[in-house]
Parts: sequence; C-alpha cells; structure tokens
Amino acid sequence: QVQLVESGGGLVQPGGSLRLSCVASGFTFSLYDMSWYRQAPGKERELVAAMRDSGGSTQYADSVKGRFSISKENRRNTVYLQMKNLQPEDTAVYYCHADGSEFGADYIYWGQGTQVTVSS
Repeated sequence: QVQLVESGGGLVQPGGSLRLSCVASGFTFSLYDMSWYRQAPGKERELVAAMRDSGGSTQYADSVKGRFSISKENRRNTVYLQMKNLQPEDTAVYYCHADGSEFGADYIYWGQGTQVTVSS
C-alpha cells in the first residue's frame, strides 16, 4: 500500500521557521522525483519545491527562493521542506508529491496534506 505521510505543519509567527517531513512507503523511493505543493484557500495548488530522484537537481517557486529548501534522505524514505522567514502568504495546506516510473509504468502519488498557518 502506497503512503505519503506529511508532518511538521502548524501555527507559526511571521519570520518563523518550520520543517515539514514526508515519509514514503509502498514504492521505491529512490526512483521518484519528490516535490512539495501547497494550496491556499480559494487558490489553485502550486508547486513549491521539487527534487529529482537523484537528489542532484532542485527547483523552487520564485516566491520561496532563498527561504525554503527541499532535501531527501533515501535511507529513511523521507523528503523534507525546510521553511524559513515564513510570511502570512505562505499559509496553505502543504502536500507531498511523488512522480516516477517502476515496473514499466508511470506513477504519481499524493499525501494527505499538512496545514501551515503563519499569523501573529
């Protein structure tokens, strides 16, 4: 059974930091590109950060460059999103996303999301 389980969300003041974690199971984690998306109320889901399966290439939304950092730990089947200098506009549900190929087919998986609220 495939699972992506996010954790680490919560309420933080502007300027604060959080680290999100996503633990994967049920697929070969090292073969997948891993990403974080977010969706704020009334807005479309958007890509925040992505890392290729090799871990050598990353991509960030312009709005989070210099503040957020994605990393993955293959031996723990975990991808992280370190978020610094959080602002109210970062408030959203954050989703873990996996995209890869194995057994001759392409697969996409989503986590259930974790809420991040930035407010004073």
